[in-house]
Amino acid sequence: MSGFMSTLIGPRVPEQELREHRARYLTPTLIFMLARVLLLVSIFFPYWHMELEAPQYPNGLFLTAHVNHLSGDVREIDGLNHYIGMRPLGEAAAFERAASVWLIIAMFLLVEGAAFVHSKWALLLAVPVITFPGGFLLDLYIWMRSFGLNLNPEAPLSASVKPFVPTVVGEGGIGQFKTYADLGTGFWLAVACAGLTIVGFYFHRRAYRPLFLQMRRAAAGGAS
Repeated sequence: MSGFMSTLIGPRVPEQELREHRARYLTPTLIFMLARVLLLVSIFFPYWHMELEAPQYPNGLFLTAHVNHLSGDVREIDGLNHYIGMRPLGEAAAFERAASVWLIIAMFLLVEGAAFVHSKWALLLAVPVITFPGGFLLDLYIWMRSFGLNLNPEAPLSASVKPFVPTVVGEGGIGQFKTYADLGTGFWLAVACAGLTIVGFYFHRRAYRPLFLQMRRAAAGGAS
């Protein structure tokens, strides 16, 4: 293996060292494994919920967002939004929904790869999964802001509704409409995955940094 690849991938654990300190090296691997499973499972759970109260619907309307589809009273909410000039919900984040499952699978594989890279470069493989929950919230906010600030001026109620930014989390509303939004189980699974990945890198560094420094000293000694 070339010097560059050795530095990139990091040292391999000697068999004797692995037998004597098996828990030290298994701990980050098991944590990364649990993190990957949580991320993959999150696909099957809602990431975001919203309840809308309107005079026409005394029992409320409900919208649920998974990473790859919307469900609930989408048609009815689109009908109400039409009157204030807001575009149909299906037009929001169409690319993100189409690519989300593949993106999560890619992040799953990156975290798996991080378990086999025994150098500081392993952290780069985990950056997407660590930032994913924040990226989801930011993307949701950007789309809701775009929809709320770009109302159709020719809509029936356009004169009575000014452009606004819908509330991503918590209570909000416009006119006679009230909304209550919160984050779903899928989102919190992704947060748990990000947290476990960070914890995993603490144990990853503690296990492999001494071997990496030893490898670098050996390489420096050989060069001299």
